[in-house]
Amino acid sequence: MTELIQTVNSWAWGPVMLVLLLGTGLYLSLGLRFATVRRIPTAFGLLLRGKGESGQGDIAPFSALMTSLSATIGTGNIAGVATAIAMGGPGALFWMWVTALVGMATKYAEAVLAVTFRERDAKGAYSGGPMYYIRNGLGKRWHFLAYAFALFGALAGFGLANTVQSNSVSQVLNTEFGVAPIVTGLVLMALVASVILGGVKRIARVASYLVPFMAVSYVLIGLAVILMNIGEVPRAVGVIVEAAFTPTAATGGFAGATVLMALRFGVARGIFSNEAGLGSAPIAHAAARTNEPVQQGMIAMLGTFIDTLVVCSITGLVIVITGAWTSGMSGADLTATAFQSVIPGGQYVIAIGLCLFAFTTMIGWSFYGERCVVFLVGTRGVLPFRLLWVMAVPVGTLVQLELVWLIADTLNAFMAIPNLVALVLLGPLVFRVTRAYFARETG
Repeated sequence: MTELIQTVNSWAWGPVMLVLLLGTGLYLSLGLRFATVRRIPTAFGLLLRGKGESGQGDIAPFSALMTSLSATIGTGNIAGVATAIAMGGPGALFWMWVTALVGMATKYAEAVLAVTFRERDAKGAYSGGPMYYIRNGLGKRWHFLAYAFALFGALAGFGLANTVQSNSVSQVLNTEFGVAPIVTGLVLMALVASVILGGVKRIARVASYLVPFMAVSYVLIGLAVILMNIGEVPRAVGVIVEAAFTPTAATGGFAGATVLMALRFGVARGIFSNEAGLGSAPIAHAAARTNEPVQQGMIAMLGTFIDTLVVCSITGLVIVITGAWTSGMSGADLTATAFQSVIPGGQYVIAIGLCLFAFTTMIGWSFYGERCVVFLVGTRGVLPFRLLWVMAVPVGTLVQLELVWLIADTLNAFMAIPNLVALVLLGPLVFRVTRAYFARETG
């Protein structure tokens, strides 16, 4: 089974997928004239002022961003970054940055389309995302992509956002505190159930409090480690940039890596972390209270900025600065070793951070999967999906980690393909809507 999934995964994340992901982001960036980079201050202003909150929708724009961040800030920021560097060398971090810069345009376009083409379900809740902007924005011959995305979206969450998360948490708690994996699984199951059974408003409320706290805390601790080694930062950045374009030689426990390996793992883990192009985040942004798709698009793109260019960068810089990347370790253990080498008890910081990040990912992604199920079978599928989601949590603690990561990567790719095709086809619409909005704002 593992060999079969490895074969599928190598195809799914091969050169074609890398070109499609980066190419779509670059195409949208060029079409928007890099407005997503130029207007980062404007986006933060919109978020802080709460502009547009009087529009139609279920949750505040800030809550929509926190819900999407709750899903994106997860094990990818701690274990995923470490895995990318362990497999692809320091250069993988550079390609994560590139993925994020063009991914901001991808995330922006996703949210603009999600708000533009969203619908209300039989219970009055707002539903949106790739399945809706494919069905409502493209011709009938493309509708099969909407159902393909919804199917893969409903299934993918059980891998990358459920079992992967509980598996990582159980591993770190078992290593650091000696907690039995099944105990971790049962406790997580109870906590997740207490939130997701309350629907999107409860998820958004929990995320709005928990996500800012955990993200800021992690960043501050990471910055403290970097400041304690500030003299090593220029050298580390040089190593990262150089390794992005030249093979990394074997050193210590590191087996060496080619440029293609750095590119592949950097892009794959970058997408796993910030989900730009995956099509998941716009499902949350479609529920925002706003009548301006462009405003929500600008708020949405901040998710990629915060997730990768801030949080992932902190993790990656700590790993490279401390030299832990040459240890031969991988995953959360590598990140814990890097922090521990500078701050006594640093491994406990990672353990706690991983638990919080994983928990919020589980609750955020449950909403994504739920909306995919609503698209496929209607609101009658909501409760069965929530129950299945809760029951899957402890199962993840008993599965081999490598197999879980492979399945998650493969399902990521299968989700991304229909979404990326739709973004390319609907790109001109995004450009027109954006130009019209800013013409009104400046005129």
